[in-house]
Amino acid sequence: MYRLILLAAVTVLALPAQTKKILAYGMSPADVQDYQSVSNKVRIVPVTKQNVMQEIGDADAFIGNITPEMVRAGKRLKWVAVRSAGVENVLHLSGGNDLRDSNIVLTNNQIVQGPEIADHALAMLLALTRRIPQFIEMDKSGKWVGDRTGLLELRGKTAVIIGVGGIGTQIAIRAWAFGMTVIGVDPEDMPMNPFVSRYVKPDQLDEVIPLADVVFISAPHTEKSHKMMGPSQFDLMKQGSFFIAVSRGGIYDLPSLVKGLDSKRLAGAGVDVTDPEPLPQGHALFKFSNAIVTPHIAGRSDRDAERMTDTIKENIRRFAEGLPFINVVDKQKGY
Repeated sequence: MYRLILLAAVTVLALPAQTKKILAYGMSPADVQDYQSVSNKVRIVPVTKQNVMQEIGDADAFIGNITPEMVRAGKRLKWVAVRSAGVENVLHLSGGNDLRDSNIVLTNNQIVQGPEIADHALAMLLALTRRIPQFIEMDKSGKWVGDRTGLLELRGKTAVIIGVGGIGTQIAIRAWAFGMTVIGVDPEDMPMNPFVSRYVKPDQLDEVIPLADVVFISAPHTEKSHKMMGPSQFDLMKQGSFFIAVSRGGIYDLPSLVKGLDSKRLAGAGVDVTDPEPLPQGHALFKFSNAIVTPHIAGRSDRDAERMTDTIKENIRRFAEGLPFINVVDKQKGY
C-alpha cells in the first residue's frame, strides 16, 4: 500500500469457539511448527498443490498464494495471508476477482521488507553515480586506471519517488540523508515529514518527472499504476538522469527504458523487477554497461524472513483471539 501506517484494523471477527483450521500452502515443516506454536486455538494444516482442494472446503484461513479456484472452494474462509508485500497475484491479476469481491480479509507483508529494498535501491544508485560496475571491469585488467569522468555527487540532486509507502518512505529517508531533495508521488494524503519536501498525486507525475535526477519506482502494481511510467514519461526524464525500479516491473514500460538508455538520455538504470520476469536471456537491457539488473532479490536479507514470519504469527494470534488484524489490504485498491 502507498501508505506509511503499518497497522490497519478491521471489525473484530465473530469466530466460533472451536479450533480454527488454517491451511499453510507450500510451507516448510519448520514454518508449520512455528505457526502452530502461536496458539492451541488453531490447527495449522500443511497442504500442497496435490491435496489443497481436499482440505480447503472446511478451512477457516489460508496462508500462501491462493487461486480463484481455491477461493471458490473455500466456503468457510475468513482470512487469507500472503507472505509478500504485493498482492496482485491473488487479486486482479490472478485470473479472477473471487477474492477481491469476497468478504475474506486479506493481509500481506507490506513495509516488512522496506529496509533491505531501500538499501538495494540506494546501492544501485550509488553504484551508478560512482561508476562502480565500470571500475570493477577495469580492475579485472590488473591495472590502476585513473578514469575520473562521470562521477557524481548526490547532495543537491532531486529524487522523485513513485509510491511513498513503507518502501518509498525508507528510500526517502536514505535519499534525504545523502542531501537530496525528495518529491513523493502517491494517491494517498500523506502526512508531512522532514524527508519529503513535496507530495503530488499520480495525475501530476508529468509535472515532476522533468525535475528528477533519479526516479525511483516503489509503488505496488495495481490496475491504476500499471505502466504509469510509459513512453511519454521516459521522454520527459531529464538528460543524464537515472531510473531505479525495486517494487514491480509492471509499473514501467521496459522498451521505453531500453530506448532511454540507448539514446543516452538516461545516464543509467538499476532494476530489480521487470516485465516480463524473469528477464529473458539475451534481452537488450543486459547489453548496457550502465544498467544494473538484479533478479528480484532486493527484499532478501538476513532479517527479512524473520520479520515476515513474525507478521503472520501475530495475525494467527489475533485470528485465534478474534482481534483486529495488522497489515490489512484494501482489496479494491489493491494495496
